[in-house]
Amino acid sequence: MKICVTATENTLDAPIDPRFGRAAYFVIVDSETMAFEAVPNMAVGAMSGAGIQAAQTIAGKGVNVLITGNVGPNAFQALSSAGIKIVVGAYGTVREVIEKYKRGELRETGAPTVGGHFGMGMGRGMGRGRKRWP
Repeated sequence: MKICVTATENTLDAPIDPRFGRAAYFVIVDSETMAFEAVPNMAVGAMSGAGIQAAQTIAGKGVNVLITGNVGPNAFQALSSAGIKIVVGAYGTVREVIEKYKRGELRETGAPTVGGHFGMGMGRGMGRGRKRWP
């Protein structure tokens, strides 16, 4: 089975990235052999649609299960439509959460865990250019 874990770095010992659409890497692990492929998330800097683009990336890699911290509504829909099981609330390293999943300690979610645009950061200039006066 192919399990994708969102990660801050490209190794099995990397910490989980709590964001799906804006995660730095997708570490795709064969659950039987622990062989892995680290895929940089090309959608990390997208102005919009990062979750959908990220979902398309991992679906194209034949992933069966996604393990992450949170997933928004658009990404949830895209992942579900692709038949990918979604596990949220994970923390630790990629290796640790794979082992937890294999032991049955992590459960699939049936709904998004955050609203749209989660993980974009505050104060990053995402407004409409209107100055606010005190």
